Amino acid sequence: MGRFTGKRILITGGTSGIGLAGARRIVAEGGEVIVTGFSPDHIDAASRDLPGSLVFRNDAGDPVAAEELAERIKHLGGLDGIWLNAGYAAIGAIDEMDAGFFDRMMNANVRGPILQMAKLSGHLNPGASVLLTGSTAAYERLAFASVYSASKGAVISLARSWAAALGERQIRVNVLVPGPIETNLRNFMPEDVRQQFEATIIGQLPLARIGTADEAAAVGLFLLSDDASFVTGSQYAVDGGMIMH
Repeated sequence: MGRFTGKRILITGGTSGIGLAGARRIVAEGGEVIVTGFSPDHIDAASRDLPGSLVFRNDAGDPVAAEELAERIKHLGGLDGIWLNAGYAAIGAIDEMDAGFFDRMMNANVRGPILQMAKLSGHLNPGASVLLTGSTAAYERLAFASVYSASKGAVISLARSWAAALGERQIRVNVLVPGPIETNLRNFMPEDVRQQFEATIIGQLPLARIGTADEAAAVGLFLLSDDASFVTGSQYAVDGGMIMH
């Protein structure tokens, strides 16, 4: 018997990176996953990787996507967990910010989870778990990623409020806070910038390496599982010690 036997978990942005690693582990531990993604290639690959699972396109940045998502899953029965993992990242200097840049980031990273929870919270079974994916960017001094950092700070704040609101239903809400992890999300940086950034980061980390998607997913699954039955409103960093300074 695995930790997720008989449980149904919805993962947004689960067709690559940490979300896909988590989906694989949930299935391996006896659970059922519903996975959304954006890229057709990632959706096709995840469908092959997760045979028998429901995998489909849903854009967290689209204001109607949350309603479409709720409509798609309503006939399946209740959810034992929701992992709001979909996100968007881009870099830019202060003088490069404009309304379009702001809207793309906040629509995907903040408005998306808010609308998803509005439509999906009623589908959560008593004792279910909600996990949001944050980022150590919320705690760092990233001159080139101020809007992204702000969006992830908002995610952490949302989780604390939702934990208070849903506690009476024994529903837990926590945040996974990845640091430097080997995922597709890092590709928002130009290659030369990414290499320089990672070299600098590795030099600062006590563990002196970049983490893997599986390592981050393992902590996420702890928070989604009944092993964390008395954990709510918390932020768990998987960052090799980056923000301990």
